[in-house]
Amino acid sequence: MLIKGMTEPEIRVLQEYRRLAVEELDLAAIRQIRHPAGGGEGPAWSLGEKGFLTPDESRQRLTLTEKAREFLAIDARPLYEESGAASPET
Repeated sequence: MLIKGMTEPEIRVLQEYRRLAVEELDLAAIRQIRHPAGGGEGPAWSLGEKGFLTPDESRQRLTLTEKAREFLAIDARPLYEESGAASPET
């Protein structure tokens, strides 16, 4: 499930900020982000339009906004049943 109306490539861009533990990335680093559905620069600019990233005056660096920090604070994990869990008997 995609949240907050973001595409998978956009989420991948934000995850790169989390992976590197940085608040801003330059365009060269963003261009290196790969995703099967598209590269990093297009989704990064789209995130800027959605209020998740803010470009600097030269448009060479993109910085996380509070909205993006809130998104990255979500520790979403898939729901699954652990293999050792006891199943209820009916």
